[in-house]
Amino acid sequence: MVLLNVAMPASAIEYQLPKEGHRLVGKETYHKVTRGESFQELAQQYNVGFLALMAANPGIDPLLPDEGTELLIPTKLILPYGNHEGIVINLSELRLYFFDKKKQTVNVFPVGIGKIGEGTPILTSKITEKRKNPNWFPTQNKRDEYFEKHGKKMPRMIKAGPNNPLGDYAMRIGQSVFLIHGTNQRFGIGMRASGGCIRMNPEDIEWLFKHSPSGTQVKIIDQPIKMTYIEPDQRIVEIHSPLTTDAGVSQSLWPLPESVVKFVGEDPTDVQILEQLVEEPKGVPVVLPKSH
Repeated sequence: MVLLNVAMPASAIEYQLPKEGHRLVGKETYHKVTRGESFQELAQQYNVGFLALMAANPGIDPLLPDEGTELLIPTKLILPYGNHEGIVINLSELRLYFFDKKKQTVNVFPVGIGKIGEGTPILTSKITEKRKNPNWFPTQNKRDEYFEKHGKKMPRMIKAGPNNPLGDYAMRIGQSVFLIHGTNQRFGIGMRASGGCIRMNPEDIEWLFKHSPSGTQVKIIDQPIKMTYIEPDQRIVEIHSPLTTDAGVSQSLWPLPESVVKFVGEDPTDVQILEQLVEEPKGVPVVLPKSH
């Protein structure tokens, strides 16, 4: 356990990859709230997602948490299933993972993804184009939205600079219109707030841009439930809220996949823990009682 209440600049959180067969990384971090702090400020301070911080601390006012409240910062997590290489984005987590096989490390970042109606697609591709100080060419839909809201036409191109929502760096995913890019507004990181692209904090996209050459694999997945063992008889589950569909339909984790049911087993205590987590996902690893 780590207890911190000092200001720290946001930076890439780097974890050493666990030994083969294990997927749990990081340590629990706690923060004691001082007067005037908010979840948005703390999310930036610890470089975690805003919604992830809310899920880990249910029932606490995110705008004005009581002074002295001890918050759980979600810096301990289970790595997603699949090959751990290149860039992996798990939509339900609102997290981006960058795996460095040579160093045997993984860097984890909060990201903003497509809002309802403009969802980010699940795909496997690669970085095909990288641009520093990119210009932004709004889609026709964006220009139509702008006209409806402001009553005037939106420029066909927004030059690089403080008014450009792509920030200072952008990387194209395959031949698609989807980018991994920075932002000129930090609000929306760790939330569903973009037009479908992957949005990152300015310092995070700068780091990723420097470490991701063209050709780097990009895999976008949606895994709200993750499970792993830390010992043969010690099981851990991590459950996130499922995404609402682009049609605005709230999805449910029920019925649970057979793999989850089999992993948890039939012990009443374990089943009760699982049911509570499914109904109120906290997005943090939870240890199940040892198997008998």
